[in-house]
Amino acid sequence: MKSNDTNFIRRLQRQEEDALEFIVDKYLPLIKGVTYKILAPLNNNGVMEECINDVFLSIWNNSKKFNGDSNDFKKWICAIAKFKSIDYYRKASKKVEFTSDYIDLNTGKSAEDELMMLEDRTELITLINQLEPVERDIFIMKFFLGLNTEEISTKLGMTKAAIDNRIYRGKKKLNKNAINLMLGERGI
Repeated sequence: MKSNDTNFIRRLQRQEEDALEFIVDKYLPLIKGVTYKILAPLNNNGVMEECINDVFLSIWNNSKKFNGDSNDFKKWICAIAKFKSIDYYRKASKKVEFTSDYIDLNTGKSAEDELMMLEDRTELITLINQLEPVERDIFIMKFFLGLNTEEISTKLGMTKAAIDNRIYRGKKKLNKNAINLMLGERGI
């Protein structure tokens, strides 16, 4: 028996390999799109491919935990792809290396300016990682993925006011942590 639109979830949960092949054929473009949107700033196809493979491995390993129909399945795998991509983005941004490929010679910016921008971005990611998980997710969705408050509130099941409050409080925390970081670097 082969997997099709009506039986692929049951077959996947029984660990039938043809179900995984069916899912790869059907959902690969969707998973690539979600992954690309988050990981494109890294400009590293290897990381994207590794993340996509990890998404499918996670779907395979966690298939027994899924309950629902094919519409729910599509949402479930999108959520897996999104959060795996964010994890890969965090890991990769911690390992940022300064290479000559990073510099765009047409910008008119000096190497020092490019290095300062890279250091600022790394410090910002470090500061965001110090936030509570919900606030960190909100900041990533708002300022890295470009989602608006309404989209974030829908994805997290929170009110728009709660999202706005978390952003406000998170900015205050980031500002305080940045000041502490600067004072610590200066030995004050």
